[in-house]
Amino acid sequence: MSIWLLIVGMALLTFVPRYLPFALAGRIKLPPLLVAGLEYVPIAVLTAIIVQVALVRDGAVSLGVDNPHMLAAAAATVTALLSRSLFMTIGVGLLCYGLVRWVV
Repeated sequence: MSIWLLIVGMALLTFVPRYLPFALAGRIKLPPLLVAGLEYVPIAVLTAIIVQVALVRDGAVSLGVDNPHMLAAAAATVTALLSRSLFMTIGVGLLCYGLVRWVV
């Protein structure tokens, strides 16, 4: 197989899925149920990333008190639910992470 054919094929496979939503925007009417479901995609993706970072250490799930990422994430979650303040949530998470790292 020619290297140029491979490069063109990879470029198309990268470009087409990113271009199609822009090309079809406004021409296709999405069902209301799909639009409502798509609103939860960013929350689901961020949750999956944060949970993996907070709980997985060295390829295994770490639920002990020696995991500063998990404790900081738990403290930040409680703070976010109670205060609804982004600044306070970040501050409490960082403070908790630093204290656990310093103590443990």
